[in-house]
Amino acid sequence: MRALIQRVTRAEVTVADRLIGRIDAGLLVLVCAMQGDSDDAPAKLAARIAGLRIFRDDAGKMNRSVADIGGAVLVVSQFTLAADTRTGNRPGFSQAEAPARGKALYLDFADSLRALGLPVQTGEFGADMQVSLVNDGPVTIWMDSADRN
Repeated sequence: MRALIQRVTRAEVTVADRLIGRIDAGLLVLVCAMQGDSDDAPAKLAARIAGLRIFRDDAGKMNRSVADIGGAVLVVSQFTLAADTRTGNRPGFSQAEAPARGKALYLDFADSLRALGLPVQTGEFGADMQVSLVNDGPVTIWMDSADRN
């Protein structure tokens, strides 16, 4: 799975002008299931993200996790993270997982974050979503479950 993690002061997602997810301080995680992802990839990625120390401590250093600050997570599916831009001007998305399994892995990822005690809001898999956020820092981190065993 691939994830783009943004530290935010607030974020929200709407579908057809209907608010479906909103958080204050925490993480906006754009996530994409990739072909070949194992069944345990969502839980492993969730644990890595939940423990990511990118929030400021009292000394101003990035030393706290989202749980440490009492933050929340907004999880939004984004198959375009699978973009292959090596050739031409039109990205290819053939490495993204098929929709049925991709949705299952996406939901497993959100559930894994919840199981770690984090408040989680989600987007709507496969929908045309509008995402608004205030990136804090800005802090944006790329993570791929294939980068670690």
